[in-house]
Amino acid sequence: MRFKDIREFATFLESRGDLRRVSTPVSRDLEITEITDRVIKSGGPALLFENVEGYDTPLLINMFGTHQRTAWALGVEHVDQLVDRVRRLLSLAQGPPTGLGARLGAVGDVLGVARARPKLVRRAPCHEVVLTGDDVNLNVMPALQCWPQDAGRFITLPLVITRDPESGRRNVGTYRMQIYDERTAGLHWQTHKVGAAHHDAGVRGGHERLEVAVALGGDPATIWSGSMPLPPDLDELAIAGVIRGEAVQVVKCKTVDLEVPANAEYVIEGYVTPGELRPEGPFGDHTGYYSPAEDYPFMHVTAITHRRDPIYPTTMVGRPPTEDFFMGKASERLMLPALQMAVPEIVDMNMPAEGIYKNFVIVSMRKRYPGHPQKVMHALWGIGLLMLVKAIIIVDDHVDVQNLSEVAWRVGANIDPGRDITLSEGPTDDLDHASAVPRYGGKIGIDATAKGPMDGFTREWPPDIVMSEEVKRLVTNRWSEYGI
Repeated sequence: MRFKDIREFATFLESRGDLRRVSTPVSRDLEITEITDRVIKSGGPALLFENVEGYDTPLLINMFGTHQRTAWALGVEHVDQLVDRVRRLLSLAQGPPTGLGARLGAVGDVLGVARARPKLVRRAPCHEVVLTGDDVNLNVMPALQCWPQDAGRFITLPLVITRDPESGRRNVGTYRMQIYDERTAGLHWQTHKVGAAHHDAGVRGGHERLEVAVALGGDPATIWSGSMPLPPDLDELAIAGVIRGEAVQVVKCKTVDLEVPANAEYVIEGYVTPGELRPEGPFGDHTGYYSPAEDYPFMHVTAITHRRDPIYPTTMVGRPPTEDFFMGKASERLMLPALQMAVPEIVDMNMPAEGIYKNFVIVSMRKRYPGHPQKVMHALWGIGLLMLVKAIIIVDDHVDVQNLSEVAWRVGANIDPGRDITLSEGPTDDLDHASAVPRYGGKIGIDATAKGPMDGFTREWPPDIVMSEEVKRLVTNRWSEYGI
């Protein structure tokens, strides 16, 4: 299952009864958000708005808005199929596989990686229409005003492409963009993101310009890859190629020295002047609160290119769950094998919608020695963007961390707050409004594992109430006799 662009994906979703066309005239200001929010929270389909008032351009939204659609977007029926592939690749990196079957699988994986590098093409659908000079106008796209107190209209599903001025490495990130006027747009590069690091490197190096390209659309796996929290030295386009099993086709931009996905619907080209800032926001964010206006870099647009008949891909965020939760859950699943390599005692993890990725993480682990849960907490706070997590809950290896009811029960039953709470401090997300100062605040770790002599616990720990397997089989076999 592989899709060239969002058109093929939309056709596929429609064939599965998981896309609805809306021909009724709708406004891009607030109305589309309200419709979409109701559909997402009811588990409804992707939406193709064919009659956005004032535009001939259809608008596609909620294409990732369920676990199933996200899996399809990544080319599989279930994300666990990709997780198994990631595990094989990681085990291959650790050393040669043993056994004929494992070796054959490894060969296939190596070939898949070799094919994953982006493939440069000379012509591309995204260049069918080229607008430069006085023809540049960001308002050709039906960008949304999502919420009443938003500062304006925002591009919400962009792939923002930059290069590190020092190393030359490419980064692809999903950062919202506030449209200021026809030729300028804010770039919400949060402090801990790679785009912000590129901008800071431009400031340090005294660079007059940092070139930027923004792709809207392309194949769904590539769109998703921009949201994945990868290390700075990994190329998101190559990772998308690994996931797709086929290289992402890219094409050189018209006015900047960058490459963009060839099958994008729109491409915005331009540059940032390092150190040049202006207020961006407020914006109704994925936290469920408005993020306030703050100074951010902004993009001077030098060209807009697009298909002859573009589809505008977008998303909306707000009180969870929204579409970004399902995109983030796939990232969580795919990053778990790598996390287990760094912290092997971890069995599973859950970053639930209510935690919006950074507020809390639930982890099950195999506990072997005193202080082991606390070791895992601090290890997680030291890995990549997990440094931003405010609360980590640790449970035993047999606990289902995806079952929030079970987790809440274990926390309530198993903790003694005077013993099992670990307090710390560290970086917090730009969007965290609760910390006393921006981007720095408190953290809490909760050890909800069972306690025993190893932990200095001298009382007897009670066993879980579990029915015997014999009686469960008996009742299962006789269930039809009960008339229930």
